[in-house]
Amino acid sequence: MPLPTRRARAVAVLATCLLATGLVAARSTAVSPPAAPRVGHFFILMLENKSFSSTFGPGSPAPYLADSLSARGALLREYYGIGHVSLDNYIALVSGQAPNRATQTDCARFTEFVLTEPKLNADGQAIGTGCVYPTMVKMIGDQLEAAHLTWRGYMEDLGNDSTKESASCGHPTIGSIDSTTNREAGDVYATKHNPFYYFHTLIDNKARCASHVVNLRQLEADLQSVSRTPNYVFISPNQCNDGHDTPCVDGGPGGLAQADSFLKKWVPRITSSPAFKQDGLLLITFDEASGPPGQDTSACCGEKGLPGQERPPGWTGPGGGKVGAVILSPFVKPGTVSNVPYNHYSTLRWVEDNFRLKPLGYAKAKLETFGADVFGR
Repeated sequence: MPLPTRRARAVAVLATCLLATGLVAARSTAVSPPAAPRVGHFFILMLENKSFSSTFGPGSPAPYLADSLSARGALLREYYGIGHVSLDNYIALVSGQAPNRATQTDCARFTEFVLTEPKLNADGQAIGTGCVYPTMVKMIGDQLEAAHLTWRGYMEDLGNDSTKESASCGHPTIGSIDSTTNREAGDVYATKHNPFYYFHTLIDNKARCASHVVNLRQLEADLQSVSRTPNYVFISPNQCNDGHDTPCVDGGPGGLAQADSFLKKWVPRITSSPAFKQDGLLLITFDEASGPPGQDTSACCGEKGLPGQERPPGWTGPGGGKVGAVILSPFVKPGTVSNVPYNHYSTLRWVEDNFRLKPLGYAKAKLETFGADVFGR
């Protein structure tokens, strides 16, 4: 056989082998990892003002959260707040809007958000400052209803003292001082821990507002069946039970010890509910970190501030500090530990992805969301 023919055949055989190898490689790389489970009932329970080292470090005053619940689910060691003080974190969780000068001071006066630009910018941010966002700014409740899904915010003590706030969409009057900054025994509710009242899309329809933001007492009844349990549940304890006050106006210890007692009461009610057992996920986290010394203003995840603001999101730094979080779910292997960085925008993005919704505000950014590190493979 002539030499050129032999060469041609050798080249052909080699090419065939390489092609076959390439095809096998292509097939192996094309196999995607299993998708995260589709959660049908999401619960978020917000606590207040504690750093990761305080809550989850040695000798934690909250052993039920730090030890028992972490062992039953996933501990997110690198979870961050996005600002200081409280309200800006809550608003970020439900809308992706960044801190502005008014929300950074908890909107002690319930003012309108004053726009300096007529449209949302490319990041979905309303440019300006103030408390109550105009109707062009949407929040997670608006998205869920548009997708024919259900939601409720459960606010402990809401309406307990009707002279301060009504249980039926009892937000402060626009332009007035927020009277819920005054604590009293039996009513330690705070508007600043109820993010839904800061959106005209909700408060302009009082009946809708009253049906979606209710006293925490209603949750026990709503947990009795899958059909009654909302797809999205946002829980704000009062300012004693969320760890904010130390001590409390009623003489309770407050701080992490009282927050831990609150969790011992409510977490079993949630996790034993039919909806949670079927397809639920409970996230327990904190709005922002504390010191010492001073406040932790660290950040993660490429967090950006709001253009035109004189202060960064953490007032003196880029973010709200490291707080940590715990996730409980039938889809999560007990004892899971994640070191993937997350923040409140990441949570909003995961919720929106899970329910097939378009991301809002800074949830549009390139963010890690709960995946194989939490749910396994």
